[in-house]
Amino acid sequence: MPPHRALTQKTQLLEPLKTRSFITAAFLCLTINLMGQSFMMNPYGCKDATLLNGKWNAIIDLFSRGEAMKFYQNRKPQKKTEFVEYSFSNGLRLDVPGDFNSQIPELKYYEGNVWYQRHFTATTNKNNRQFLYFAGVSYEAAVWLNGTEVGRHEGGFTPFQFEISDLLVDGENDLVIMVNNNRRVDGIPAMNFDWWNYGGILRDVFYVDRPRVHVRDYMVQLKKGRQDIIAGHVQLAGADTPQQVELTIAELNIKKQLKTDASGYVAFEIKAKPSLWEPASPKIYKTTVSIGEDLLEDEIGFRTIETKGCDLLLNGKPIFLKGINFHEEIPQRFGRAYSEADAAMILNEVRALGCNFIRTAHYPQNEHIVRLAEKMGLMIWEEIPLWQGIEFSNPAILKKAETMLREMIYRDKNRAGIIIWSIANETSPSDYRDKVLTGLVNLTNQLDGTRLVGAAFDNPRYDRATSTFRLNDKVAEVVDVVGVNKYMGWYRAFPVPPEQIKWEVAVDKPLIMTEFGCEALYGQHGPADEAHSWGEEYQEDLYRKNFIMFKNIANLRGTSPWVLFDFRSPTRCHPTNQDGWNRKGLVSDKGQRKKAWWVVKKYYENK
Repeated sequence: MPPHRALTQKTQLLEPLKTRSFITAAFLCLTINLMGQSFMMNPYGCKDATLLNGKWNAIIDLFSRGEAMKFYQNRKPQKKTEFVEYSFSNGLRLDVPGDFNSQIPELKYYEGNVWYQRHFTATTNKNNRQFLYFAGVSYEAAVWLNGTEVGRHEGGFTPFQFEISDLLVDGENDLVIMVNNNRRVDGIPAMNFDWWNYGGILRDVFYVDRPRVHVRDYMVQLKKGRQDIIAGHVQLAGADTPQQVELTIAELNIKKQLKTDASGYVAFEIKAKPSLWEPASPKIYKTTVSIGEDLLEDEIGFRTIETKGCDLLLNGKPIFLKGINFHEEIPQRFGRAYSEADAAMILNEVRALGCNFIRTAHYPQNEHIVRLAEKMGLMIWEEIPLWQGIEFSNPAILKKAETMLREMIYRDKNRAGIIIWSIANETSPSDYRDKVLTGLVNLTNQLDGTRLVGAAFDNPRYDRATSTFRLNDKVAEVVDVVGVNKYMGWYRAFPVPPEQIKWEVAVDKPLIMTEFGCEALYGQHGPADEAHSWGEEYQEDLYRKNFIMFKNIANLRGTSPWVLFDFRSPTRCHPTNQDGWNRKGLVSDKGQRKKAWWVVKKYYENK
C-alpha cells in the first residue's frame, strides 16, 4: 500500500478496557476517534478554523476519580433533592494554551489528571463536516463533546484531530477534556527525562467547519534531486468520484488544475524555477490548494538537501550547520513556550548567537517556533522523543513511535526549514532497539524522501592506545547523518589534551556534534580548570577546548551546543548551583548571557 494511503485509513475501533488506567493498553498510542478520524488538516491555513484558546474551567483530579464520577457529563442539579459532587463553574480557571504546572504554585510538581471544560457556539451544517484540532496536549488526552466521548490520544508533542459532526448541536456546545501527564514505563519519553514534565493543553485548540469534500492533506516540495520541478500530492476527504483540485502559486505563475482519482488522491509534478530557500535568503511563496469553496493556504519554501560523501549539500552547495539546542520553554516565565511572541523571544537569541541551524530537542516543538524559524532562515533538526530508558522490547513502543513519527511528518512536511528528521536521541544498542529504530528510518524514507534522516548517539568508545573515538552502532549505519552527544570535560575529563584526540566516527557520512558543553551558574566565578566551581570561566574554557578538538574531526559538518537557555529539570538536585535547573545554558534562566556565549558566537563568525 502506498504510504499516503496507509496514513488515510480510519483507525480500527477498539472496545475500551474497563480499567482504572487513564488510557488503557488497548489504545497503544493510536489516535482513537469513536466517530472516525480525518487525518490531518492544517488549521493555521484554513479560513474555516476558529481558535478556542482562552480561559478554560478546570478541576484537579488528584485520585483519578473523575471518569468514574462522570465529570465529562458536566451535570448540574436539576431539582432540589439532586446532589452533584463536582462543578466546573466558579472554580479554577486555566489558560489554554499553557501548562498547568506553571499557572498555580500547588501544581508545580503535579503529575496526574486535570479536567478542562469550556463552551463554544456553533451552527450546524449537515452539508459540512466539523472537527476539533489539538496542536498538542501532554501527555494523554480524552475528549468529550456534549457528554459523549469523541476520542483519545497519547503523545504530548504532536497534533491530533477528531470529527464531531454527529455530536455538534446548534448553539452552545459543552467541551470537556481530561489531560494526564503521568510518566509511564511504556511512554515516549519514558520515566526519566531531563526536562520538566509539563502537563496540560500546551498548544492551540481549533474548532474547524469544512465542506463535505475538502482538502485533507497536501505536500508541495521540490522533487528530490531537482531544482526545477515542484512535486507532491493532494488528498481529499469525502471524495468517492474523481474531483478537480486547484494548486496556485501566483508568484511563480502556477495555477494548475489537478484531477484526483475516485479516492480523492492525485500526485503531480510541475516545471518551475523558484528562488531557492536558504539561510541568507529564506524565500517562501504563498501557496493555495482548493476545491470548490474549500481552500487551504500555506507559505512554502523550496530547497534541496542531500549528502555527498561527508558533505551536506543545501541547494547543491556544501554547508556547515552553526547550531544550538533549546527546549520549548520560556525560563523567565517558568513554563512551556506556546505563542508567536515566545517563538520570537527564543529565535531572536538564536540569531544573535550567529546560528543558521537549530535542533528542537527532544521533541517536535510548536508550529509557531517551526514556522518562524523557517522565515528567519534557520535550518531545523526535528526529533521524536525516543530518549533514554525507552522499553524497546515492548511491542507497543514501535506502534507509539510510528504514530508520533507520522504525526510529526504530517504536520511539517511542507516546511523547507526542516532538513533532518531524527528518530532517536541517546538510546542504548540492543537487538530490540536496533530493529525498532531501523524500522523508523525505513518508515521516514517512505513518508518523505525529500529530507535526510538522522539520530543522535552518546555511545562512541574511546581507545586510549590511539587516543581515538569510534562508534560501533548498527543504527548509525542506516541513517544519513550521525549526531554525537559527548560532554568532554564535564562528565569525564579530557583524557589527553584536546588537540591530540582523534575521531573516526561515521567517517563516510556527515557528523554533527549534536550536544556538548557543561554547567555554569551565571555570575559565579572560579578557576578555569576547576569544574566543581560551577563558574563561568570553566564553561568558557571548556568550549574553547572542544572547538580545538573539533579540528581533528574530518567529517564534522555541524555543531549544536547544549543548550541555549538554562532549563528546568527535576533531576538536577544540587541545592546551591542547580535547584531544579539544568545550568548548561549559554544564557541564564533570567536571560543573561554567560561568558561561553561569546566564545560560541566568535566560533560561528569564523566558520
